[in-house]
Amino acid sequence: MGFKGWLAESLPVTPTTSIIIVPGWRDSGPGHWQSLWAERLPHARRVVQDDWITPTRSAWVSQLEKTVLAATHPVVIVAHSLGCIATTHMGPEAAAKVCGALLVAPADPERRAILSDFAPVPYAALPYRSIVVASSNDPFCPIRLAGAYARAWGSEFVRMQNAGHINIDSGHGEWPLGWALLQSLEGDHSTIQPAAGYSQVSPAAA
Repeated sequence: MGFKGWLAESLPVTPTTSIIIVPGWRDSGPGHWQSLWAERLPHARRVVQDDWITPTRSAWVSQLEKTVLAATHPVVIVAHSLGCIATTHMGPEAAAKVCGALLVAPADPERRAILSDFAPVPYAALPYRSIVVASSNDPFCPIRLAGAYARAWGSEFVRMQNAGHINIDSGHGEWPLGWALLQSLEGDHSTIQPAAGYSQVSPAAA
């Protein structure tokens, strides 16, 4: 069975969560795993920003919060890059609607001046279950910093080897591992079995 067939069979008949996809700087284009998931998940909504090129924290976080507060079910966030940082900046009202977050390849906004409005990154524990996925050679965020984010946020930490920015440029289109992690958040399983070739560590070991 191909990924599309497996994905279709694994969808819940009656959704109990609202999936909100939060792209990063410059959006997630065609072929990106976020775009593929948005097309195939009937209960998913994608956050659309007015300005993808010169982002401001207030505008991005406001749009994200509006999307979260409009959801009809408890929310599972699926964020990439700068979208992860925007997620951690949400206020308490929106954060209270979130039951889980998959935070993939979080960006370091201090590495690029155009993203500096998102700094400093919050270092408080998130009030919901979260999983940070980071790559050993991400050009936008050192793995040690991603691990520090995970510890501060109280997140589970999945370290990928040589996966770049975990996007289409690094060969991550359909990305079955990410889908499995999302399923674990939706089902609120207590343990996650990473796919072969990947390692998972606890926040304390990150």
